[in-house]
Amino acid sequence: MSGFDFMIVLPAFLAGLLVLATHIPLGAQVLKRGIVFIDLAIAQIAALGVILAGVGDLDPHGWAVQAAAGVAAGLGALLLTWTEKRWPEVQEAQIGVLFILAATAGLLLVAHNPHGGEHLQDLLAGQILWVTYGQLLMPAVGAAVILVLLALFRDRLGRLGFYLVFALAVTASVQLVGVYLVFASLIVPSLAVRHYRAGLKLPLAYLTGIAGYGAGLLLSTVYDLPSGALIVWCLSLTAMAVYAAGPGRTTPARVGAH
Repeated sequence: MSGFDFMIVLPAFLAGLLVLATHIPLGAQVLKRGIVFIDLAIAQIAALGVILAGVGDLDPHGWAVQAAAGVAAGLGALLLTWTEKRWPEVQEAQIGVLFILAATAGLLLVAHNPHGGEHLQDLLAGQILWVTYGQLLMPAVGAAVILVLLALFRDRLGRLGFYLVFALAVTASVQLVGVYLVFASLIVPSLAVRHYRAGLKLPLAYLTGIAGYGAGLLLSTVYDLPSGALIVWCLSLTAMAVYAAGPGRTTPARVGAH
């Protein structure tokens, strides 16, 4: 710890803040709508767009790759909108099928690429510790647009609007932090605060996310461990502590109790 330099992890921490800025309010909507695994599906579809761009030899850090990821995620959002209208009773199952199709399509596309396994690993676990300030520009613009949309429309986005905003958020974050952290950032803080009163939920969810990212980056740097995986664990442990410290919950009565 004595030789730790916070400036080394500052770009990664800022990337985490950008992801949390949009994913926490969207996560509350995901839990409310009961479509918890939508982020995994959309994130995996965005990752598939990145893989397709790589097959086309596009610059991995260029705008064309971002556009490919955005188009793929947008098409996935449109497809999920249609399936929810057509078969709403099995929407969660359809989301799972779409996720596995996107994941296996990615495996097939990189099957003959000597660096394909490494590329898939980067998309899943992320390389947040190596994020640069230059990579934060487009996600920052995307986060600002999403926050404005959420502030203006709140619960009036509708099914299609929500899926498209969600696709935009995931597109901007999946290349920064990876699929695993996208899911954890969306769901874990919102789970932690679900029993708190309404006015505390959002601030506490943000504090939970910030603490999880900060602790994960610090520990991964000090102990030379994979940052993405450790942040997921730190987020989850912080969320457990926040949940445990929350207001009392009513215990269901035992069957047969008098």
